[in-house]
Amino acid sequence: MRILYGVVGEGMGHAIRSRVIVERLLADGHQVEIVASSRAHTYLAEHFDGVREIWGLSMVTGENRVQKWKTALSLIKGAASGWPDNLRAMWDMTREFAPEVVVTDFETWAALYGHDHRIPVICLDNIQAVRRLDHPASITAGKESEWALAKSVIKAKIPTANRYLITSFVDGPVMRKRTLVVPPILRPMILAAKPTHGDHILVYQTAASFPELPEVLASFQDVEFRMYGRSEDGRVPDAPNLTFRTFSEQGFVDDLASCRGVIASAGFTLISEALQLGKPYLATPVEGQFEQLMNARYVQHLGYGLAAEEFDRDVVAGFLRRTDEFARSLGHYRRFDNEPVFEALAEALDSAAAGLL
Repeated sequence: MRILYGVVGEGMGHAIRSRVIVERLLADGHQVEIVASSRAHTYLAEHFDGVREIWGLSMVTGENRVQKWKTALSLIKGAASGWPDNLRAMWDMTREFAPEVVVTDFETWAALYGHDHRIPVICLDNIQAVRRLDHPASITAGKESEWALAKSVIKAKIPTANRYLITSFVDGPVMRKRTLVVPPILRPMILAAKPTHGDHILVYQTAASFPELPEVLASFQDVEFRMYGRSEDGRVPDAPNLTFRTFSEQGFVDDLASCRGVIASAGFTLISEALQLGKPYLATPVEGQFEQLMNARYVQHLGYGLAAEEFDRDVVAGFLRRTDEFARSLGHYRRFDNEPVFEALAEALDSAAAGLL
């Protein structure tokens, strides 16, 4: 089939997993035209020919929260030039490629293209879990208004689809029709990694998220922290237990596979990779992103780690005390390769080809 594949540019996890899916689609003989914005376009263009760059909304964050006014200003400024470019790309797509089906990883333009041209739209992402799964009260408690807002935003971004494939590390009950929960999509190097039980803690936080983070972690002098997400490289002279790493994909996976636990934001991709490798997780969700809060609370709800909306020494100490307990709970985590996702997508594509979506 001729497949238009849209990838949202916000958050690298979408691009990383889309690469896995597109490689399989191409191997199965499909023709795939990729459209993506921002960092997703940069990443995917390194691996596939002819990736089309489109305009997409980017969230502006700082001090571990979404900067709402700066995000709104960025949206207004970007839309003025970006939306006409997207319309031109839509015209070119019709004339040059003529897709038969759309697969979207939370990318609005591709979904709108499908609706406008009356071709099936398959939504394959983790974000739809916010509004299409039935969550325990502990996941939404005290955040009901944020949950309602998140559902409205998701509905506006992807108004509807013919089929929803929701990647999730939680086998939660489905609330809505045309929805199937599938396991997380994992990079081949994660599936190939051999977990070991080292003593270090892997940390992935940017300087803007928690400026006080190095000082807090330096106080745990008997614990080694390998830190990603900052520009420095090397051991800190006055804090010998801290090592800053420049990013290397293989180096990061090696440190993840051998760590004692993870301290990071609550992005879906890294959590999924950590759980697959049996690593306890201290999740610090970005304020204003309900999906990250949901992920963090599920990590704690399932006994795989802790959720922490505020960050201080007591939070870290509590996590370090319980890493063995969390590791034992992770012994019951169901691990998958990517085949269940590939099979679910193949079935959806077959249904689209037969006119059943």
